[in-house]
Amino acid sequence: MRLFAAVRPPDAVTSELAAVTAALRDLPGSGALRWATRDSWHFTLAFMAEVPPETLPGLTARLARAAHRTPPFTLALRGGGHFGDRVLWAGVTGEAAALRHLAGRADAAARKAGIAMEEPRHYRPHLTLARGHGVTDLRPYAEALAPFEGAPWTVAELILVRSSLPKSGVPGERPRHETVGRWPLGGGARLPDAAG
Repeated sequence: MRLFAAVRPPDAVTSELAAVTAALRDLPGSGALRWATRDSWHFTLAFMAEVPPETLPGLTARLARAAHRTPPFTLALRGGGHFGDRVLWAGVTGEAAALRHLAGRADAAARKAGIAMEEPRHYRPHLTLARGHGVTDLRPYAEALAPFEGAPWTVAELILVRSSLPKSGVPGERPRHETVGRWPLGGGARLPDAAG
């Protein structure tokens, strides 16, 4: 199964961002972009391509420890940018160093659980808004995002998400994301997962 550890902004924050992205969709060329749906917006901390089921108990125990060792912290969405002509993203401000630290802990948790991970690289926190296919210049979108400043929120949990790739072959179908675990930052009881 494909898994990733993540932080998800609350609904009030994604509502603000949704209003901004609605305006971006009016820009020329926006129809050529594959826009991420609001319910999929998140900050990936550690991506685990294929996770054997037998490693899941060790992984979840280690992620629980990583969350327990990390106090809650404050973030806010701000501005945006792009990675070449491939990805348009919203940026973050606030305690971004704490987010980077949590990403490092999530990556270490996966490695210690025996999951093969990519070589470590500098973590660049971003929330993917759209993906391009090399035909749309993303600079005007990033420039339109530049003045955006969202309301701050407290990051209070780490989540583990299963990503299921589309199988139907229907054009435009998106991966399905399902939260399979969540742990409060700074200790406390385990929060119920999406299944209850």
